[in-house]
Amino acid sequence: MVATTAPRPRVEELARSGLETIPKDYVRPQEELNSIRDIFEEEKSIDEGPQLPTIDLLEIDSSDEETRKKCHEAVKKAAMEWGVMHLVNHGIPEELTSRVKAAGKEFFELPVEEKEKYANDQAAGNVQGYGSKLANNASGQLEWEDYFFHCVLPEDKRDFSIWPNHPADYIAATSEYAKQVRGLATKILSVLSIGLGLEKDRLEKEVCGTEDLILQMKINFYPKCPQPELALGVEAHTDVSALTFILHNMVPGLQVFYEGKWVTAKCVPNSIIMHIGDTIEILSNGRYKSILHRGLVNKDKVRISWAVFCEPDKDKIILQPLPETVSEAEPPHFTPRTFAQHLKGKLFRKTDGDGDGDGVDEKNMDGNKSNN
Repeated sequence: MVATTAPRPRVEELARSGLETIPKDYVRPQEELNSIRDIFEEEKSIDEGPQLPTIDLLEIDSSDEETRKKCHEAVKKAAMEWGVMHLVNHGIPEELTSRVKAAGKEFFELPVEEKEKYANDQAAGNVQGYGSKLANNASGQLEWEDYFFHCVLPEDKRDFSIWPNHPADYIAATSEYAKQVRGLATKILSVLSIGLGLEKDRLEKEVCGTEDLILQMKINFYPKCPQPELALGVEAHTDVSALTFILHNMVPGLQVFYEGKWVTAKCVPNSIIMHIGDTIEILSNGRYKSILHRGLVNKDKVRISWAVFCEPDKDKIILQPLPETVSEAEPPHFTPRTFAQHLKGKLFRKTDGDGDGDGVDEKNMDGNKSNN
C-alpha cells in the first residue's frame, strides 16, 4: 500500500463540493471547446452517421473454414478502417465482467481518505495506485477524472500491496479477468497476424519477444461535472499499447476521431471495446489503425470504465514495421524505437481538426495512461 499526500483535491471531491464553476485548470483550450457537445444529445444522433463496428467473435475459432474466415475478415476490416470496435460473444463470461465492474465501483464508493491509502507518487515515478493525473499531457490542462492503475499480468510483475483490500472480491475477480483478457488478446493477435499474411503467432512473438505481454488495468472514474461543455474526462490521444480492452458502466462518453469528425460510441450491452494501439499500428506499417479518441463527461451520471492495456516490455522490443509490410510502393512509415522511447513522446502528429477549429495532437504520449 502506498500512502502519499494528494497534491490537489481529487476530482470526486470537487464534484461533491457543490461548485457551479469548474477550476480554470480543467477548462479546455478554445479550439477544443468548439467540438465538445452534450454527450447524451450526441448519443441520440448516433444513427445519423458512421458508427463503430460491432464484431461478433462467436465463430472466431470455428472448425468451418468459411465461417471462421468471415469472422476474421470482419475483425481485420474493422482494424484497418477504424482501429476500434465493439466485441460481442468474446468468450469472457458476463458473470465475471459483472464482478469486475462491481468491485471497481465499490472501491470508488469508499471515502476519499480510504482511497488515499493507495495513492500513487507521480513525482517519484510511481504511477501505480490511486490518482487523478498520471503525467503532463499535450494541452497542459487537467482532466475530469480520478483513476486506479496497476499491473495485473504477468504474475511476477504484480504488486498486491497496492491492490485494494476492499471490496473482498477485488483481487479474485480482477486476477481472473486479466487471465481471460490475456487469452482473448492471443486470439485477436492471431487474427491480425493472419490478416497481414503472416503466421498466426508472428505478431504476438514480435510484441512479446522473450517476455510475456504486460497487462495493466486502469479504472477510470469520471464524476458528474457541473460544466461538461468546458471539460474532458480524457483528452484526445491514441493508446501506446498493442491492444486495449475496455469495459464500462453503460454511460456514454467515448468519442473517436473518424474521417475528420468526432464520432460518439454507442453503448452495446455485454460488449468489450477494443482499440488497436500504436504498437500494432507500427508493426503493421500503418495497415491497422491506432485511432485518436477522447472521453466526454456529463452533469447527470457518473461514468466508469475499466481499460486493460496489453503492451510489450518497455526496453526489450524494438518497434518498427515488419519487413513483410514494407515494399518499394509501401516504404516504412515509422522509424525504429523502443517501446520506452515511444512512450516518452517521440512520435507526434497533428490533425486538421474536425472542421470546427478542433486541432488535436494525434499522438499524445500520455497514451495508455489516459485511456477512457
